[in-house]
Amino acid sequence: MRMPLVLAAMVGGLTVAVPTMARPAEECRIPDGWAQVVRSDPRYVVFGEIHGTQQSPAFIGNLACALAMRGERALVAVELGSIHDAALQVAWLVPHKQFPAALVKNGWAGQNDGVGSVAMRDMLVRLHALKDAGRPIAVVAFNGARDATQRTKFADQPGQGPHEAAQAENIRNAANAGRYDRVLVLVGNLHARKQPVERQAATFRPMAMQLAPAGTVVSLDMATAGGASWSCQLREGIKPSPGTPLTREMMDCAGHPLRGDATIDRAPFITLQPLPGATRDPGYDGSYWLGPVSASPPAVAGD
Repeated sequence: MRMPLVLAAMVGGLTVAVPTMARPAEECRIPDGWAQVVRSDPRYVVFGEIHGTQQSPAFIGNLACALAMRGERALVAVELGSIHDAALQVAWLVPHKQFPAALVKNGWAGQNDGVGSVAMRDMLVRLHALKDAGRPIAVVAFNGARDATQRTKFADQPGQGPHEAAQAENIRNAANAGRYDRVLVLVGNLHARKQPVERQAATFRPMAMQLAPAGTVVSLDMATAGGASWSCQLREGIKPSPGTPLTREMMDCAGHPLRGDATIDRAPFITLQPLPGATRDPGYDGSYWLGPVSASPPAVAGD
């Protein structure tokens, strides 16, 4: 597929690669297996990803595009900071030529963990082009507590529970504020689990468990043939003492190898059945297959 041209721009003193165009009429298609999901008639479809690949945001962007092109009203929820959602909604209203620069003014600097990737930015730019062309599509940034009130509201949950509950409420509030046929959620795959998670001696309920009744949520785990993803990992030889804060110097933020889940010679698809040769994870309803994946670096260079 021919990629959009890009140019380098300065936004708030940061170097940003800004697409010069996006084609709302660009071909997009419903992936194989989507009909299985539709038969379940979920309110929410949660795509659990390993952050920092080119292919995962492209897959969700393609699906949202295909739904919108056939007139289905779609809300796409992305794991960017909820405190920046108001700015995202303002940017969503500007003419498309102004959108890429408006998008990266808030919340993208320092996103070295694969969340604020070029692929995520490109997905939002593509979806905005569709919206600008009159297609029924909206977005929301849902990650983390939006204010002190929400933080206090869920403070009694154990472990990571308050963060998960805030994610769920932010998505739910956005979904209830509009009339949508489908709500597509792109989130790290731990948050997408529909079973409790134990971490650091605390058991908490992931976002997908707190989002809505289980029957109204279909959760899909990312599956690949391997490749690379952009992530921050401890540098080789670094062994911090327990309780020692991690510093930038300890971390290696780059494209790192990603082990494959299966070997399938097939275009990306969705399945609610176990992948050939793979063991089904009961924390998810199914998988979305991406094939070989490649790393997507941060969209904004700098802090």
